[in-house]
Amino acid sequence: MKSLLLYLLLVASCLMHACAQKPADSQATPATVKLLQKLALRIDKGIMIGHQDDLVYGHSWNSQGISDVKQSCGDFPAVFGWELGDIEFGNAVSLDAVPFDDIRKNVQWVNSQGGLNTFSWHCNNLLTGSNAWDVSTDQVVKSVLPGGEKNELFVTSLDRLASFFNSLKDEKGEAIPIVFRPWHEHTGSWFWWGQKLCTTDEYVALWKYTVSGLKERGVHNILYAYSSASGFKDTSQYLERYPGDEIADIIGFDEYQNGLKGKENYMKSVASGMSIVMQIAKERKKIAILAETGCESVPDSLWWTETLWPVIKDYPIAYVLMWRNAHDKPNHFYISYPGHPSEPDFKVFAGYERTLFLNDLK
Repeated sequence: MKSLLLYLLLVASCLMHACAQKPADSQATPATVKLLQKLALRIDKGIMIGHQDDLVYGHSWNSQGISDVKQSCGDFPAVFGWELGDIEFGNAVSLDAVPFDDIRKNVQWVNSQGGLNTFSWHCNNLLTGSNAWDVSTDQVVKSVLPGGEKNELFVTSLDRLASFFNSLKDEKGEAIPIVFRPWHEHTGSWFWWGQKLCTTDEYVALWKYTVSGLKERGVHNILYAYSSASGFKDTSQYLERYPGDEIADIIGFDEYQNGLKGKENYMKSVASGMSIVMQIAKERKKIAILAETGCESVPDSLWWTETLWPVIKDYPIAYVLMWRNAHDKPNHFYISYPGHPSEPDFKVFAGYERTLFLNDLK
C-alpha cells in the first residue's frame, strides 16, 4: 500500500509538471509539442517497452518486417531505438550495417502506428578516424569544437545529421517528432566524449554546439534526452555535466546487469538511479526514462517478471529501452525470441496492464 501511494503521488506530481511544460526548443513543431504531452499523459497508463533495431534484424535473422518482440509476445514494442553512427561520414548504412533509407521507412511506419522513435549516435572519433570507442586521446572533443582542427569535419557531420532528421516526414509531408539521445553514457570513459576524455566545460559545449547546430539547420522535430551511465551517487554528480534545462526535455541513464555481480546489485543500482532521476525530473519538469537496459543473453528465465519489472514498476517513467538482438552474434541479445527459455516469462511481462506495447497506444 505504501509503495502504491508513493507511486500515485509521484505520478500526480510528474503529470502536473510535465503537462505544464513545453519542449526546450521554443520553435518545436506542433507534433513535437504533442509528443511531449503524450509522453507525460501515458505515464499514468504505464511504462512503454522499447527495443533497439527491432524491425531490421534480430536473433538469427537479418531482414525487414520481422520482430523478435512481436514473435515472442504477439505485439510490437511501443518504442523503437535506431542508431545513427557512420552518418557523419556520409555512409549509406549505419555502423550496424542498417541502410539509413530503411531506418527512415521504419520511422515513418512506427510514427503512423502511434509508436515512438528514439535515436542514439555513436559518432566516430573524428580526430583519429576510428570508432566511438577509441579513447586513445583526450583531445577529440576539443578538436571538433570551434577553433579545433576537426571542427570543419564536425560541421559536415551536423549537416548530414540535420539532413537526415529533416527527411523524416509523415504521409502528409510533416516532420515526424523523435527523441534524440546524443553523447550518452558520458560519466563512463569508454567513448571519446567520456568523463576522463574531456573537461566538464568541453562536454557541455559539445552538447550546446550540437543542438544549436541542428536548430540552425532547421531541425525542430526533436525532444533531446540526456542519459548518463549508472553509478552516480546523488543529484550533484548526475547534473555535473548536464547541458541545461533549455536543452534537455528527457533525463535518464543506462544500466545493464552485465558486468555487475548479479541480480541484486543490478536492482539496487537501477533503484538508486531512478530515485535520483525522479527527484530531478520533478524539480525541473522533465520526463524520466530508463534509457538503455537489459541482461545479455537473458540467462535468467524469469528475468522479466522477477528482476526488471519489480525494480521499475513503482517509478513513473515514460519508457524503458532494451538493447538490440544482433543477427550475427548468437549471444548478443537482450529481448526474448521464439524458443528462448525466457519467452514464457516475457509473455507474462507483456501481459501486465502497465507494460505498454504498440497496440496499447492506439
